[in-house]
Amino acid sequence: MTGKVKVYIGLLVLLFAVVIILDINQPKPIDWRPTYSVNEKAPLGLFILDNEIEELLDAEVTKFQVTPYEYLEAAYDYDSLVKDYAIKGSLLAISQSNTIDDESAKELFYFASRANNVLLSMKSFPEVVLDSLRIETRNSFSLTDSIALRLANSNLGTQKYYLKEDAAGTYFSKFDTLTTTVLGYQDADSSRVNFIKVHYNSGDFYLHTQPAAFTNFHLLKGNHHQYAGKVLSYIGNRKVFWYAKGQFDDSISSSPLRYIFSQPALAWAWYLFVFGMLFFMIFHAKRKQRIVPIIVPLANTTVEFAKTIGNLYYQEGDHNTIIDKKIIYFLEKIRTDYLIDTAKLDNDFIRKLHQKSGKDIFDIERVVHLINMHRKSHHGSVESDLIQINNAIEKITL
Repeated sequence: MTGKVKVYIGLLVLLFAVVIILDINQPKPIDWRPTYSVNEKAPLGLFILDNEIEELLDAEVTKFQVTPYEYLEAAYDYDSLVKDYAIKGSLLAISQSNTIDDESAKELFYFASRANNVLLSMKSFPEVVLDSLRIETRNSFSLTDSIALRLANSNLGTQKYYLKEDAAGTYFSKFDTLTTTVLGYQDADSSRVNFIKVHYNSGDFYLHTQPAAFTNFHLLKGNHHQYAGKVLSYIGNRKVFWYAKGQFDDSISSSPLRYIFSQPALAWAWYLFVFGMLFFMIFHAKRKQRIVPIIVPLANTTVEFAKTIGNLYYQEGDHNTIIDKKIIYFLEKIRTDYLIDTAKLDNDFIRKLHQKSGKDIFDIERVVHLINMHRKSHHGSVESDLIQINNAIEKITL
């Protein structure tokens, strides 16, 4: 290990130590994510409700994680004499937004029609539920404001409960007054209904738009637990089946590094370690080797040699020999580049060369004509013949 590497490692360790020391003295930030998880102790989790719900309801509570359709379908007795659910009571679902699929929503109607209750507390409801019960919702709420909640039943008190953290501006703007009973309002405005009971066959649907009232923060804030208890009292004294899909282990990572990432100091140390190792590998772990010398390739003297021989023939005035050499070179190039037989320079040769080379057929016919004329000539060639056949060959080869 070189001296520079030791210095880098020492600086990296020192940096880790400084980050950890600084982070220890920092207060842990509050996690305000609206998880609505029964395992979450953060302000907007349901950990306290999970531990206190049986006392608030004065009833036995069974939590399930599969969809309501799966849970209720498994509890249905298809016997021709029974044709009813093996379970009786109320189904409870609390979440920030709709977590119920369409098939489960339809199953809830069948469950309610068998003299059971369904309480849904969420900011947005399944469209199937709203359409079937002929309900419309509206939203009008500023994030800087708090909402005053109160119950319509004076027997439960006239106390107002002010909700701000993760409060919803959703309220029921339209519903069937023949089947619907108003149970609660928000903003002390009788036109903004946030809690209703809708009678359906032999059962009832309870719809509530302020799920934040059941979170850890609000159950511990002043007397807010009273409001949660009063809302839940409408389904109390019966067995309750709590649908908590995605609220058991959604906040618990399955990663082996989950504890490291859950602690900011360890998370920063891990990130610095990873980036430090990458930095080390990039700059110090590369393979070291000697400089490869530049080898200048040998010069190709073939062209120079050909030019020298050509000049020699040209100076001697031996035009016939030069033309013969040109023809030999040309035909050899045709055989090598296009794989064409050059034994007979006839129309078949012209057609094949034209097809393979794409050269103008007139130029090909001319060079073939000149070569054949040269081979048939019995008198010596002059310089003009050399120039003529050279130009014709270059049009084909260039």
